[in-house]
Amino acid sequence: MPDVSYPSDQISLGNDRNHDTDCDAICIDVDRIYDSCGAKDCLSDLPLLLTKEDAAIVENACSVRINRASIITSTVEVEPVAFHKGFYSVNTVFYFLVSCDVYSSTTAMPETINGLAIYGKRVVLYGSDGCVKSFSSDEAVKCEKIDSCCDCSCSYSTCVPKATVQISNPMALSAKLTKSKNHCQNFCHSVPKCVRDYFCGELVSSAGKQIVVTIGIFTITRLQRKVQIMIPSYDFCVPRKECCAKTDDPCEVFSKIEFPTDSFFPPESDECDKPCKPQFDCDCK
Repeated sequence: MPDVSYPSDQISLGNDRNHDTDCDAICIDVDRIYDSCGAKDCLSDLPLLLTKEDAAIVENACSVRINRASIITSTVEVEPVAFHKGFYSVNTVFYFLVSCDVYSSTTAMPETINGLAIYGKRVVLYGSDGCVKSFSSDEAVKCEKIDSCCDCSCSYSTCVPKATVQISNPMALSAKLTKSKNHCQNFCHSVPKCVRDYFCGELVSSAGKQIVVTIGIFTITRLQRKVQIMIPSYDFCVPRKECCAKTDDPCEVFSKIEFPTDSFFPPESDECDKPCKPQFDCDCK
């Protein structure tokens, strides 16, 4: 990107225009999004990591049903793409908490267990080039090591852009029992301590039967950098509404609720805005 100069005549010209529109030009420091992508992924046959007690329950199970799934956390790492200047790979690992009902027989009541499902995702996005080091008065003093093997001439960790990953609430689609296989790419991953704390015991991989689940997720991944941009400013955001004191009187709260007329007199049609006319005229008075 070419250098941008700010000549004095350009600034004065901008100020003249601002008088006509009743706004001022101000400079702000924001995160500019250089590239982003969205994805709809169906994560099929993810093996569950269970505690030893829950793994023993699964060994005697004849069927399983998935209840719900939620995201615990994720790790996000950004790496430059070799021989592709300005592009970076965003490596994300998602950790899901999955709840399942396990049946030991067709007539027995189910037992609910919680397991951990892990999924890794990699996308390549454009993040532009930047090699600066920033210091702020509200941050503690920190020293960074300079890696001589880094491709970036500055060797600063701030050379790479910041990656942000958003994920929707996972959809629990299905679960089934299978024979245990060697899923080293999932089970051998180092699980963060905050994820292990969600479970009452050490997580292990099943030796016999295991549960595999299918989860649906929607994600948005973006790369962004700190930039300074000029925007028009009209006024300060002064509150226009007065804060009302909260009342604990239940009757006063109830008095503000409108009468539910539609519940007592359901409309015949949503499209009938006016009283409907009879289909036949009647001469009776």
